[in-house]
Amino acid sequence: MKALVIGGGVVGLSSAYYLKQSGWDVTVIDKTDLSDSCSLGNLGMIVPSHFVPFAAPGMIAQGIKWMFNSKSPFYVKPSLNRELISWGLKFIKSASQQNVEQSAIPLRDINLLSKSLYLDLAATPGFDFALEKKGIMMYFKTEKVAEEEIRLAEKARSLGLDVEALDKQQAQALETEVQLDILGAVHYRCDAHLYPNKLISQLIIALKESGVIFETNCTVDKIITEQNKIKKLVTSNGELQGDMVVMASGSWLPQLTKMAGLSIPLMPGKGYSFTLNTPEKKLNIPAILCEARVAITPMDGHMRYGGTMEIAAVNNKVNMKRVAGIVQSVPKYFSNIDLKMPAEKDIWYGFRPCTPDGVPYIGFSKKIDNLLIAGGHAMSGLSLGPATGKLIAELANGKPTSINLDAFNPERFS
Repeated sequence: MKALVIGGGVVGLSSAYYLKQSGWDVTVIDKTDLSDSCSLGNLGMIVPSHFVPFAAPGMIAQGIKWMFNSKSPFYVKPSLNRELISWGLKFIKSASQQNVEQSAIPLRDINLLSKSLYLDLAATPGFDFALEKKGIMMYFKTEKVAEEEIRLAEKARSLGLDVEALDKQQAQALETEVQLDILGAVHYRCDAHLYPNKLISQLIIALKESGVIFETNCTVDKIITEQNKIKKLVTSNGELQGDMVVMASGSWLPQLTKMAGLSIPLMPGKGYSFTLNTPEKKLNIPAILCEARVAITPMDGHMRYGGTMEIAAVNNKVNMKRVAGIVQSVPKYFSNIDLKMPAEKDIWYGFRPCTPDGVPYIGFSKKIDNLLIAGGHAMSGLSLGPATGKLIAELANGKPTSINLDAFNPERFS
């Protein structure tokens, strides 16, 4: 049995890994040379703590405020683009307490599954991607956000997650190199982190050694369907046939599904990061700066700073004002970190695939029997990569899935 996996990010590579493990012949198809997938520049966080979807109450009002600040962490570029308008209306409808309640357990379960698979992977010969189980610190500076974060921590505890609210002194005791300028923190000890650059390169090596074929710099130009099945892919490298097709193409998923006659709503959210290879000050534990929506991860001796979410069409422009927003927020939380503005050439950006309700798409298409969809992971692609890959392999093999997938139905907006 042969599987064609479209997409060479962490979700596609993980799907290929678990499909190959379960006996499939696998070909991975990617339009790039795999040197700069969205998985490479992310913050490397594994986050069972992220059980609240992006589409939550308050996001609309907050987003409108942020739209008038060029350095803000969230921005939707106004456009008469039909896909954006349709996505936006679905997002507004999804940003409800009901969506938060319905999504909490599925998002917790898939993140916990992924964390356990990362632990297994880290113990596998050939893998050493600087996995650390130190948790993640959510730092806050205002009473309002303190109240929100502590309430969220109580919800996390009710979901069985290991979490603790800390005052400034307790948080400072965990960070010896930096001087905290905060009101307090929540320590999600259930979380972990790794170095994505090592993970991705090691996954590619392991897949090649196991016999997985890579078709790189290869675009899918046409999808031929026949009797509710994908018969073949017409690509820039020639025609490819398989018994199963997995679409794991990140922010390019809607263009692919459209070729197959499906409409899957998804918009790219551009994020930025930059990495200091020899930082003067290092954090002990990865951090999220709550009010600023900035994330910082110490990884394998480096320090990576990242943030922002620009919902707009795919583009290659670097918005230096957004990067300045990241840089300027850091000393507000760490008074002895003097962060310099990086050169444009040192800024990485990638496009996070965002669903309207903040929950990924994982599962079979209802219309095409041999099509599996794995996408829409937004900021949690790395966190959810192994779990998604494992679930895709279980579905392909007709086995019971490790978690309930009802919430992840790829055609729930159809």
